[in-house]
Order: sequence, then C-alpha cells, then structure tokens
Amino acid sequence: MIAIIIFAIAAVGGLFLASKVLTGQLAPWAVSVIHALLGATGLITLILAVLEPGGTENTRLVVALGLLVVAALGGFYLASIHMGGKVAPKNIVFVHAGIAVAGFLTLLSVLF
Repeated sequence: MIAIIIFAIAAVGGLFLASKVLTGQLAPWAVSVIHALLGATGLITLILAVLEPGGTENTRLVVALGLLVVAALGGFYLASIHMGGKVAPKNIVFVHAGIAVAGFLTLLSVLF
C-alpha cells in the first residue's frame, strides 16, 4: 500500500513533467529530481515487499516490480537528456509513461 501511494504521488509529478515536454519546454529540474526520488523510494519499498516471505510467489507483484524497474531505466535516460539541457523526445516520454502506468496498474491489481 505504501508503494502505491508513493508511485501515485510520483505520477502526478510525471504528468506535470510530460506536459512540459509535450509543449516543447524544458521541465523544471526540481520537479524532475522529486519525481525521481519518489520513484526510487517506491521501487525500494516494492523491492522490500517482494523480499518478504511469500513475496516472490506473487507473480503480479514481481511483474509490477519488473515493469517499474524498466520504467526507471527509461527515466534515467530521460534525466540524462534533461541534464544535457535538451527537451526529451516525446516518443521516449510516452514509452516511459506507458511502462510506468502498466507497472502501477499491475501493482494496484495486487491490492484489489
């Protein structure tokens, strides 16, 4: 449940960041950092849940973790573009967001 809340808050920041990219603007660095820190915190929380007894037996939990790790890797790539002072390609933003949403929905399916 904690991971879901953290990822939901991170998603709000992600929507803001995506809106900036889609309008061709460079996103504020502070929001990018907060988004990344929330995502990392959510991942750590989810890893801890998977490592609990029986955690690896829940296939959806493991799949959610895998998807969110892939989304995080995409986020690192987007951050590297941002650090270079460039606006990220829209298609990469859509792929990152799509994988993150799939991971989040998979995680939600574990709870509900």
